[in-house]
Amino acid sequence: MSETMQMSDPAAPQPGPLRPHEASGPAAQHARQAERDCRLDPKVSEALRDAGFARHFVPARWGGQEGSFLHCLEAVAEVSRADPSAGWCAAIAASLSRMAAFLPEEGQRTVWEHGPDALVVGALVPGGSAQAAPGGWLLGGRWPYVSGVHASDAALLAAQVPVTGGRKQVRFLLVPRSAYGIERTWDTVGMRGTGSDTLVLDQVYVPVTHTFLLTELASGRGPGGAPACLTVPLKNVSGLTFAAPVLGAVRGALEAWSRAVVRKRAAARPGQEPSVSAELDLARSTAQADAAELLLTRAAHDADRLLLSDEWSGARAQRDQVAAVDLLLDAADRLQRTGGTGAQSVHGDFQRFWRDARTAAGHAVLQWEPAARRFGAAHLARTAADGK
Repeated sequence: MSETMQMSDPAAPQPGPLRPHEASGPAAQHARQAERDCRLDPKVSEALRDAGFARHFVPARWGGQEGSFLHCLEAVAEVSRADPSAGWCAAIAASLSRMAAFLPEEGQRTVWEHGPDALVVGALVPGGSAQAAPGGWLLGGRWPYVSGVHASDAALLAAQVPVTGGRKQVRFLLVPRSAYGIERTWDTVGMRGTGSDTLVLDQVYVPVTHTFLLTELASGRGPGGAPACLTVPLKNVSGLTFAAPVLGAVRGALEAWSRAVVRKRAAARPGQEPSVSAELDLARSTAQADAAELLLTRAAHDADRLLLSDEWSGARAQRDQVAAVDLLLDAADRLQRTGGTGAQSVHGDFQRFWRDARTAAGHAVLQWEPAARRFGAAHLARTAADGK
């Protein structure tokens, strides 16, 4: 085991009070309804809030936990074993609160003055349009694919804003729930319950104190006073946000598939010998899921220990997050191919977990080529530097 995998290190951040078990029950109970409604039941959204996901990365001075990436990974995966859509929204709640901590003081106070459990959602792809106004901008337009928007208290929206000299810069702008509407546009094969509909905003004034630059989020806060969870560059950990629900979905698929095999064998005719292929498929798929979890755990642990400060280590973490998802998809696809007709039944749970894993893996952050190119370039650059 490498040095970065020794979880007993007493200097490592300790788990905060995330309580995923409190959300898993409601998530499982309402999973099928969430699929039909294309959004989480409000009871599930509140359970995620009560379980501590929204406050996990919030600075302590606002009552938050300044929590660890590792604990967030584990907690999101646990909820996703019950319902990957709920786990996805849990990951969004934690990740967007981390982003909100990049706001200036006034913006942070607006989000958390009534407590650290505000549910913030967001759009990372610039959309809408912004016009310069005294001390800020007038923002309006549409932002699609805003997961969890129906339960949100505020939103951080990426937009290209005009600045002095005719230039533009990408900023995240904070808008309150009262300012935006929701257009129902989310109707997908998997992850249906995330409610990732389109946020529609009539023109609203946003002061500069309610905004921050994309470049600040991309590079992370400088050391000295900032919570450790804010110092990690976004691209080194963004894959964890979206890989954790895939991990949970495949764990859920393995459990559903195993239950189906047990039922099938119990119903077999007396004296009928069971096929050994089930054991072989199960062994291979569980091994791949375990390997994926180890890769994600290393990346999360390295982020918590502030070991992702150089380009090579950051590139390796990004590579590991994407490679883990590839392993997970291979594990789920094997079970889907060998599960027989029962695995395809719309009345069973397996197909839902499989569809959710497949859909989640389509996120832009989890694509192999950008991660592989970044790691390859960083590794060759380090090799060249070592050879001098």
